[in-house]
Amino acid sequence: MGQKIKGFSDLDVYQKTYEVSITVLTKIIPKLPKSEQFDLANRLRRSVKAIPRLIAEGFAKRHQKKGFQKYLDDAIGESNETIVSLSHVRDAYNIEPALCTKLINTYDIASRQLYKLCLVWESFQPRKLKPKNETISHLQTNKQLTKPSE
Repeated sequence: MGQKIKGFSDLDVYQKTYEVSITVLTKIIPKLPKSEQFDLANRLRRSVKAIPRLIAEGFAKRHQKKGFQKYLDDAIGESNETIVSLSHVRDAYNIEPALCTKLINTYDIASRQLYKLCLVWESFQPRKLKPKNETISHLQTNKQLTKPSE
């Protein structure tokens, strides 16, 4: 049985995509030709940063099945876009071909992990509601706070 997930940073797919985003940002993008700094480099920079961000943001909505899954779907899209961009880097510019292939494989695995996470989250547990008496007490307190003085 795996370790309990307390936060988004406990997710293996978050850790891996964050780690490889740093590799892309520091070892791949700086080697692109100047002619690609505003197109391919910009797209690659945006997509590799977006994946762990979407996982983190979506995790905050994990109690909402559709909310979390929307972010995971977007992260899969960004991961797939990253794969295409890294393929261009490798095939069109021959920049770090072995590293690009390794990164492409890592993002392919991440896309599959994100998809599986979507499927697993089908059995999600919605946020627990406060007991009814606690909610009523809370509402009465709010009424007293907002009641105009006589």
